[in-house]
Amino acid sequence: MSRREIDVEQLTRSVVLPVADDQERRAEVSLRPTTLNDFVGQRELVRHLEIVLGSAKARHQTADHLLFAGPPGLGKTSLASIVAGEMGAGLRITSGPVLSRPGDLAALLTDLQDGDVLFVDEIHRLSRAVEEVLYPAMEDRRLDVMIGRGPSARAIRLDLPNFTLVGATTRTGLVAAPLRDRFGFVGQLDLYDVEELTVIVTRSAGLLDVTLAGIAAKVIAGRSRGTPRIANRLLRRVRDFAAVAGHRTVDESVAVEALALFGVDEYGLDKIDRRILTLLCQQFASQPVGLTTLAHACGEETSTIEDAYEPYLLREGLLIRTPRGRVATERAYQHLGITPRGGGLL
Repeated sequence: MSRREIDVEQLTRSVVLPVADDQERRAEVSLRPTTLNDFVGQRELVRHLEIVLGSAKARHQTADHLLFAGPPGLGKTSLASIVAGEMGAGLRITSGPVLSRPGDLAALLTDLQDGDVLFVDEIHRLSRAVEEVLYPAMEDRRLDVMIGRGPSARAIRLDLPNFTLVGATTRTGLVAAPLRDRFGFVGQLDLYDVEELTVIVTRSAGLLDVTLAGIAAKVIAGRSRGTPRIANRLLRRVRDFAAVAGHRTVDESVAVEALALFGVDEYGLDKIDRRILTLLCQQFASQPVGLTTLAHACGEETSTIEDAYEPYLLREGLLIRTPRGRVATERAYQHLGITPRGGGLL
């Protein structure tokens, strides 16, 4: 076996985890846009932000509190960083699960500087007690703190500096209505089309010093599930394959070979996606399947199936939900090359 074959075989055995390690995160951060002009896609949202931020700067005030909602990987964190940059403000980053106690939030708020942007990821996971502290901070820039316990306890009020809270959520319905109503602007991020992702892949390739030729960028974009984060991740895997296989330029054939090696097909489906569809098309053969049964058969958590895999399969028309359970569509059978048993396909 040649050295090249050995290297490619080693590359095949490597595992690309959905959650990036520290090096992956640093690479991802380096590819993020830094201004609204650099931000690709979400045209309506970007236009709205230009107005909101431009108006605030013209009045020499901090921007209204902003809530960004949408599936993971569409640029909510990037937009928070852009908001801070456009306003010339500092950025503080935290997440809902981290702020487990009211004191955690109080310490963070009292440490803010005037004009700072506070970004809270997964804001729908804030506890009720923490939310209660956040309400007056958002509305009146004040913080009510209890000192002592029992009969000697007393409340003191702390004034907070002007700040902008930017929240991000993948589950808008789980954001409490009183919290949602305190945001001055709510922006919904949608999945990207192939043309927008092609622009993102081309830009990222330039930053990573990867030479793309022909329609290689479009091939990668077409398998990215409408998500820039996935597009950049696939680009890095194609870059790794090209380096190991000795390709100086990534053309269509190299991109297709690399993505096939990592188990990403022309629909952007990975191993778990195909396992779900195969179970629905073969083992359960056109019968509605409950989420719990499907998760156990796949060896995954129900929340993982429902949140990470099912939305894309639904969007692509490969799977539908019925009152009795999940059913594969005719398109899923065609994609897998499986002949359905019986009838009743959707």
